[in-house]
Amino acid sequence: MKGLTEEQPKCLITFRGKSLLDWQLGAMQDAGIDDIAIVTGYKRNCLNTRGLTEFHNPFWANTQMVSSLMYADSWLEAEPCIVSYSDIFYNSKAIKLLLQTSANLAITYDPYWLTIWQKRFDDPLSDAETFRISSNQLLVEIGGSPLSIDDISGQFMGLLFFRPEGWKEVSRVFSEILTTDGSKLQMTGLLQKVIDAGRVPIHAIPYVAEWGEMDSPTDLLAY
Repeated sequence: MKGLTEEQPKCLITFRGKSLLDWQLGAMQDAGIDDIAIVTGYKRNCLNTRGLTEFHNPFWANTQMVSSLMYADSWLEAEPCIVSYSDIFYNSKAIKLLLQTSANLAITYDPYWLTIWQKRFDDPLSDAETFRISSNQLLVEIGGSPLSIDDISGQFMGLLFFRPEGWKEVSRVFSEILTTDGSKLQMTGLLQKVIDAGRVPIHAIPYVAEWGEMDSPTDLLAY
């Protein structure tokens, strides 16, 4: 994000008059959630005035998001939790969809992702990943390199729902690969490994409303 994150984490970038973090907090609170924690790393001091429970990853500079999420294990293993990436925006509908699921592990996705990806990228496939779902809305593939648009049934948004039973399996899978290169594992890679293990199905819930992710300054204009 170039100069936009020199003095602050990406979640504090302003979009349409408020920070991305405030978009996320507003959506959760509108859906009835008020017990909220944040996993911090870069520029954590910018986030210490919001009254949120903090889990800090002191090794943030050398790890990826899955490693950071593991610092919130005490919450995830105790109660159902919604997990959100910090560089996205969405409304409360996305949160409510996840709260309504009976699944142990679920994600939201955008089935009409291509329209906005065509605005963000000259070649939409350059940033896209494979995303396949079954006829009963279970995720069967995520995170690979697509050969064509046909390999992509939707776009993973960066919103997830875990019941303790689902989180237990995610933690088990992560612990098995931690000795290799688990510290660098991205979330989509972890989800694919959970799929491959075959113990906990991942329910994919379509979300058709406004959302977006911010990976570059031009994204602010695209959205």
